[in-house]
Amino acid sequence: MNRAEESESPESPTDIRAAFFDIDGTLTSFVTHRIPDSTLHALHALHRRGVRIVVCSGRAPSHMGVVLDAMPVRFDGIVAMNGQYCFDGSGWVESEALGPDDVRTITAWLDRHPDVAASYCEKDYVYFNHITPAMRQTWAQLGATAPKAYVDDPHVRPATHPTFQISPFVTPEQEEEIRGLCRFTVGVRWHPDFTDLIPADGGKPRGMDRFLTRWGLEPSQCIAFGDGGNDVTMLRHAGIGVAMGNGTADVRAAADLVTDDVDHDGILHALERCGVL
Repeated sequence: MNRAEESESPESPTDIRAAFFDIDGTLTSFVTHRIPDSTLHALHALHRRGVRIVVCSGRAPSHMGVVLDAMPVRFDGIVAMNGQYCFDGSGWVESEALGPDDVRTITAWLDRHPDVAASYCEKDYVYFNHITPAMRQTWAQLGATAPKAYVDDPHVRPATHPTFQISPFVTPEQEEEIRGLCRFTVGVRWHPDFTDLIPADGGKPRGMDRFLTRWGLEPSQCIAFGDGGNDVTMLRHAGIGVAMGNGTADVRAAADLVTDDVDHDGILHALERCGVL
């Protein structure tokens, strides 16, 4: 029995103090490529109630602007690159980069597979080793929320710029092959076409804990929303984990509550159902 089946109607929480939100497929729609008005209403309502709101995404900071700049919302924090780079508006930052040896190992694998495109995520810059038709097709699915794609040399930049995440467009079998070659790297996948390779002790729960510790809160005092495979551990870590109705099967199984999809007011309905709003 999964968590959602065990607790289809979570009791109203008495002390939810923080809310964590994935972006793609959770805050924004894959259909309209925008954030629903009901979600904007919910985010503002959370702030009025003193609940901190945090973006918790696989995107790099430089790939969030195309989405966040279109939202009339002030977030209290950003968990970027699946927990590897966390920051807020005060200048506070905590981060963990991939190990240099593993970056070189991944790049060497990509050299042996020239048909595979991969993005390399730094603090302020994301670039691809090269552009492929498969990458272009996936990028097009993001519509207006797709950031500009740059190409650069992954043999040069990692020597002087920390790399926090590498996202190759590979099958699960290829992902497993890459991981087997690395010393301290795991993969998290929110899209069937690619995986996000991050440090083995990373992930969205690590990013959540960075903020919760900073604010003196416990995981039981937060609610989290997600729809993709890289959200599974985040939903399990939160006091209340909410899967969007458009979420994948593993996300729905990991959640305490499955709400409506992003295009049918899922975030607002879940917050009301749980008594947070």
